[in-house]
Amino acid sequence: MTLRQRLRYWFDATMDRGTPALIGWLALASLLLITSITVLVVLSTNEETEANGGWAGVAWMSMLRTLDPGTMGGDTGGPVFLGLMLTATVGGIFIVSALIGVLTTGLDNRLQQLRKGRSRLVEHGHTIILGWSEQVFTVVAELVEANQSERRSCVVILADRDKVGMEDQIRMRVPDTGRTHVICRSGNPLKRADLELVSPDTARSVMVLPPGGDDSDTGVIKTLLLLNNRAWPGSRPHVVAAVQDSGNLSVARLAAGETGLVVDAEDFAVRLVAQSHRQTGLSAVCDELLSFVGNEIYLRPEPSLTGMTYGEALHWYELGVPIGMRRTDGRVLVNPPMDTEIQDGDSMVVVAEDDLLIRLADTTVPVVRTAVSCLPGPPPVPDRTLLIGWNSRGPKIVSLLDQLVRPGSVLDIAAPRRPAQALAVPRANLTLGHRPCSPTSRRSLESLGLGGYQHIVVLSDETVPPDLADDRTLVTLLHLRDIEIRLGDPYSIVTEMNDDCNREIAQVTKADDFIVSTKLVCLLLTQLAENPELYEVLSDLFDPAGSEIYLKPAARYLRPGARANFATVIEAARQCGETAIGYRLGALSDRPPFYGVFLNPPRGAALALGDRDHVVVLAEQ
Repeated sequence: MTLRQRLRYWFDATMDRGTPALIGWLALASLLLITSITVLVVLSTNEETEANGGWAGVAWMSMLRTLDPGTMGGDTGGPVFLGLMLTATVGGIFIVSALIGVLTTGLDNRLQQLRKGRSRLVEHGHTIILGWSEQVFTVVAELVEANQSERRSCVVILADRDKVGMEDQIRMRVPDTGRTHVICRSGNPLKRADLELVSPDTARSVMVLPPGGDDSDTGVIKTLLLLNNRAWPGSRPHVVAAVQDSGNLSVARLAAGETGLVVDAEDFAVRLVAQSHRQTGLSAVCDELLSFVGNEIYLRPEPSLTGMTYGEALHWYELGVPIGMRRTDGRVLVNPPMDTEIQDGDSMVVVAEDDLLIRLADTTVPVVRTAVSCLPGPPPVPDRTLLIGWNSRGPKIVSLLDQLVRPGSVLDIAAPRRPAQALAVPRANLTLGHRPCSPTSRRSLESLGLGGYQHIVVLSDETVPPDLADDRTLVTLLHLRDIEIRLGDPYSIVTEMNDDCNREIAQVTKADDFIVSTKLVCLLLTQLAENPELYEVLSDLFDPAGSEIYLKPAARYLRPGARANFATVIEAARQCGETAIGYRLGALSDRPPFYGVFLNPPRGAALALGDRDHVVVLAEQ
């Protein structure tokens, strides 16, 4: 390789270093031009050199004319001097023009880099959201609500999308972020280098959102592996995630490690559908408990209650409703036996609007004894249920319903195709059947003989996009309600929805319950990201074994028409071995945002419940 080629290679290598290298070359060119002009003036002119202060003055003049061509307008002297100054001015024009171009290009490149969201984050105590889906807006809105009492909080989103596009969508869907600063970064959460952009070492929590699609769990598991195998210089933030397929749960938990929390989204959705089939209004209760709007669940030590029984402690709260306790060894007891003693170091599990709004009472609110009924519930009887539509959750819903219903119950599956595999499995309590049906066809629905069913469950169609599936569900619901009105034979309707916005539109159908499982899963993840200690409480609460949330007829607790208060309802439920946390007014069951559900109401306020109203309790059955 020749010397010229080596010099050319070296020059090209320096040019590849970007804007600083280009500015350096322009500075060197300016220095050479100024030095050359100064030397030539000093050597070729004596009079002009002495008139301008010697070589130092000439150098100063050359620099000014190189950097500012306009300064030569008043020059006087001989032809050689003027020619050299003109040369400096012309050279300066090219150098300054090139410098302006370099600076403009460098600034534009820097702005483009900032728009790409590739700068490293410098935050502390922030919440990281990995991935992007339609539910990210629900998570951000909940985190904003949760951090309202904080002086300053930060939520950081890392997703393989355009930074500006993400920020525009968040501003449109969550316009008021209050004191919470929402920052977006463009990068792939599956790449370690991109993960470092969001400063995971100083984060408070990391939430891994399922991206959606048939293979979404693979990305979640890989992200959990990346986080678990990362070298953490200090204490690692708690990590929460959700998987869509129950078969991937054990693998995801292994990938997350001992400190990671993984939620089975499919199992959670199945439980809500199956339990709402007989407990209409359950989703509204779960929505409030899991959301940061309204009442939430808190763990709070109350040393002054030590030595009391759980049943006695139910009446010693002025603000907040106890639903259980956590022992010092970490065991969580939801709705324990009323004679369970509260021991030293136990924490109470309380439903309240805020942890600052939990307060013990100086004196208990009087109970209206004459209004207490505490009637036993009607004996369970076999029923007939119609399941309209079929999706991947169908087999699990059928299996869970088989555990909940009485022997001799009937479940007919109305779907275009026969679910042969689900029908072939023997059931203990259910008799399964298949009725060919097109869910959006009025004639097809009428042929099912809807008047012979007590409950109808409508499943979302997974073969089409979520928005189109909700549109079809809405058409089905309108047909079902119109047929019910014509028959005059009421039946309960529970349906799956993909988008919570469509739930409000669908209220015109007056369906008894809407299960928006994707939203509820995101609310659950957000609660765990803010307070991982709630994991055991929520796992117990939504587990079919043990105590669960029920909406039972108000007549079981209060005499019809009797004037009482919520303290009386708590006492009536206590006598039945249950914990009352609120009530649902049937007249308001179709009105958002709470759909008639009132949790943790004032204990002393006057209350009268009718035949259409229900009490929200924690009970074993």
